[in-house]
Amino acid sequence: MNSELRQARESFIAQWGAMGTAWGINKTMAQIHALLMIAPGPVNTDEVMEQLGISRGNANTNLRELVNWGLVRTVFQKGDRKDYFESEKDVWKMFCCIARERKRREVEPVLNALGQCAEKTAKLKGAEAETFNKTVGDLHDFVGMVAGALDRIGRSEQSAVMPALMKLLS
Repeated sequence: MNSELRQARESFIAQWGAMGTAWGINKTMAQIHALLMIAPGPVNTDEVMEQLGISRGNANTNLRELVNWGLVRTVFQKGDRKDYFESEKDVWKMFCCIARERKRREVEPVLNALGQCAEKTAKLKGAEAETFNKTVGDLHDFVGMVAGALDRIGRSEQSAVMPALMKLLS
């Protein structure tokens, strides 16, 4: 492999790993995802271990989690007993998978907790309780709106959402 390409690949994998930690996933999981995104074809666990310098257990755990997120799928190579993995290459589909999973793991628990807080204190009287309930209610409404947006994104097609999103961001 060309040394410039190798350096660029290593840089991309490192940066994707760093970005993944900011998104709430572990660095190794993000690095494996990056490796699979830029791989020209399916990659087996041994190749992941070798290219990233990680243990089999670490590779297996993170590959399984990437499959659970819907970002990676297992593929079978005829005549080979090893499992191979490939990443979703469509950026919009990846974004939708991430949006769905983050909603499930992060937004829904917050929404439920806010709802329970409001329910437990709804009948309390006094300025402090009213302030608490208004704040919790406003947060619940906002997080509910975010959850609805993530639902729509997760179910959408790029052609329907992307132009509207780009117009909003312009």
